[in-house]
Amino acid sequence: MNDDLKERFEELVKQEKGTIYSICLMFAPDRDQADDLAQETLVNLWLGLPKFRGDSSSHTWVYRVTLNTCITYERKKKRQVDRGDIIELSLPDEESDDGENARRLHRRIQSLECFDRAIILLWLEGLPYDEIGDIVGISANSVGVRLVRIREKLKKFNN
Repeated sequence: MNDDLKERFEELVKQEKGTIYSICLMFAPDRDQADDLAQETLVNLWLGLPKFRGDSSSHTWVYRVTLNTCITYERKKKRQVDRGDIIELSLPDEESDDGENARRLHRRIQSLECFDRAIILLWLEGLPYDEIGDIVGISANSVGVRLVRIREKLKKFNN
């Protein structure tokens, strides 16, 4: 095993573990599945690191790999027979208004299509439109238009 590659990987994971896990939480029905997705993402990052040319920032690359891993999971899940046993991710345990609002927002985001979910998640992370566009493969202007539409969809959902 190349020590330089191992060090690069460890540093990358150290810097991006919060990003990886927050994306996985948005695509997973529960924390166990989010852990599994995060592990699968780490495997994909490890396998892809030797091929990473640095055309984009490592942060952007990690977003892409994580989103692709989650979207692949989502597609596989849709092919499986729907058992109707959706487990709701518990966000804040508090019974506060903030906790309920966070749970409501999470339910609404989970009901979006994969591509829209990825865009809103990146926006909630505070990324600029051009970086979101680089990650998902559309222009910054298209990101802005899609965000307007996504926010309208989120407003229309019933609690």
